[in-house]
Order: sequence, then structure tokens, then C-alpha cells
Amino acid sequence: MKPSRLPERIAACVSDFPKKRILVLGDLMLDHYLMGDVQRISPEGPVPVVRVRQEAHTLGGAGNVVKNLAALGVRPTLVSVCGDDDPGYTVVRLAEREGLDSIIVRDKKRPTTIKTRIIAQNQQVVRVDRETDQPVSPRVRSAVIEALERVLPGHDGVIVSDYAKGLVSRPVLESLLRGAGNMSPRPPVLVDPKVPNRDIYLGVDLLTPNVKEAGEMAGIHIEGKTGIIRAGLAIFKKTRCRALVITLGADGIALFSSPGHVRHIPTMARKVFDVTGAGDTVIAALAAGLTAGLELLDACVLANYCAGIVVGQVGSATVSQKELLDGIGRLQEPHVETWLQAETA
Repeated sequence: MKPSRLPERIAACVSDFPKKRILVLGDLMLDHYLMGDVQRISPEGPVPVVRVRQEAHTLGGAGNVVKNLAALGVRPTLVSVCGDDDPGYTVVRLAEREGLDSIIVRDKKRPTTIKTRIIAQNQQVVRVDRETDQPVSPRVRSAVIEALERVLPGHDGVIVSDYAKGLVSRPVLESLLRGAGNMSPRPPVLVDPKVPNRDIYLGVDLLTPNVKEAGEMAGIHIEGKTGIIRAGLAIFKKTRCRALVITLGADGIALFSSPGHVRHIPTMARKVFDVTGAGDTVIAALAAGLTAGLELLDACVLANYCAGIVVGQVGSATVSQKELLDGIGRLQEPHVETWLQAETA
């Protein structure tokens, strides 16, 4: 039988997305956008004056991963933490308004993370962060672990969206991996990592750092293909993950199916306005594809394709299932280059 073409394999998999449930654990944020235009420089200093025309609030961080999954048609569940403050009430209302299944533990001792982006003429001018990266309290951590133990059964995959804001810790991740290991079939656990937490990702199924994070996790300065391969091999050694995807921005994705098998998938972006949230899109599409039965390489092509769509939009964007299905017919088989093929791979 002649094997199906890549677009056909992806289209068949997308139709199964609504049957899949994916749990998202991670740092929840409030994304705040001020959008306008610049017509002059401030007389008070050499900075542009942005005249605000529009203001918006959306779910960010792990909330953006959940939005990406929902847009693709997957049924996500969010487990996270926010402050017991006005921004915290806003993120809870946003989750409810979007119909998301969520368990959001309120913490009176920490602020809700807010990222304010000021955008003019489709370009980000500046970002202002209000946040803490202190670990959540033992009480909050216990509440999160209890929520994970309660809701994990019945999910087909898990995403850990780690922004190093204090939620993801060794006890939380160990509890999650233990719970996943007790399930049959065991759901894959994908982690969008942050460098300070490198040592707690031991034994996860897939890590998805960007190239800067990969270099820092490996402790080396990355230059070119050789540097990427060296960094990936060092990450395997340090974390013992089962697979690794390094996102390379405009240069696509480096897929480490194993330490001895590395391939490069070129970008599919036609234009780049804003890379905000592109990593969230990649891990959401990867998890959706893998849980729906795609091989890892095909899931990476799907993720690369989705990322190529969102970077052509301003702000944290998502790809709808209809948008994906409409575009699959125009999807070309990418030129996948083998960077490393060990004899034992």
C-alpha cells in the first residue's frame, strides 16, 4: 500500500483532536495590550509617544497554551495559580468566558503576573512586567498536587508550561510524572522549560527549549548547526529526556528523536510580525499531534506550520482548526535535512 502524503496524515489527525484531552500545568499570566500609533517623539526624552487606540486583556503563559489547544479543537484542562487580586479575578473571568476547564488556586501572598505590551504600527515598542518568581507556598503547592492527582486520569497528554514564576517545582513535577506513570496508556509529558529549573525535568518525554534556552541549559555558546547538536546532546545527558525539540526562530526546528538522530525542519513562516506566544503554539500543536497518533517528525511539521501562521499576526495568537484544515491542502512536504545519524540510532 502506498504511504499517505504528509498533508493527508495531518488532516486525518486533526479530525481526531476533539476526542483528545490534554492537561496543562503551568504559570498563568494576564497579557495586557495597549495598541496605538506613534506620530512624534516625547519632548521629555528620546522616546516615542504612543497614542493608545485600543486596550485588551487575554490569558497568557500557560493560559495561552490552553487557548492554542482549544483553538485546534482539543479539550484542555488548566491547573495553575494566580494572586488573590484584581488581575487574578480578571484571569479567572477570562477562563470562564472562554469556557475553559480550569482549576486556578488563589494565593493571597503573591501577585498575579501581568505582562503589558505596548504596540504601535504592528511593532512592540516596550514590555512592562509585574510579577514574582518566588516559589508558591507549601499550602498552595499541596493544593496544586491534589488537583493534579484528581484531574489527571482521563487525559491523553500533559503539557508543563514553565515560565519559572514559582509554580513548577520538583515536588509538583515528581507527583505529575508519578501519576502519569500509573496510567495505562501512559500520557506523554511535554515540557516548555526554563533554564533555572533544568535539573527538575528528569525523565520527561519531550523538552521544547528555544535556541537561547538550549545554550543556557547546556552551558555552552551555540554557533551554527554544530553548536545546536552539542547543546542538544548535553541536554540529553543532563535531563535524560526521551526526545528534544529546539525551536530556532526563523530557522525552523531541530528535532532530536534520540541523542543519535537529529533532523532539521525549515520554517514555514512567510512573514514575521511578532513571535509572542510562538513557543506556546509549538508545544500545543506538538501535544495535539502526538496524542492524535502522529509520529514525532510529522507532529513537528504540524507545529512548525502552526507557528508560521501565528508569527504573522500581532500579539499572542492562535491557529483555529478550520484555519489549519483550510491550509493543509497548500502544505508542501518540507525538506527535512538529517544533521546527525549515529549508527546505533
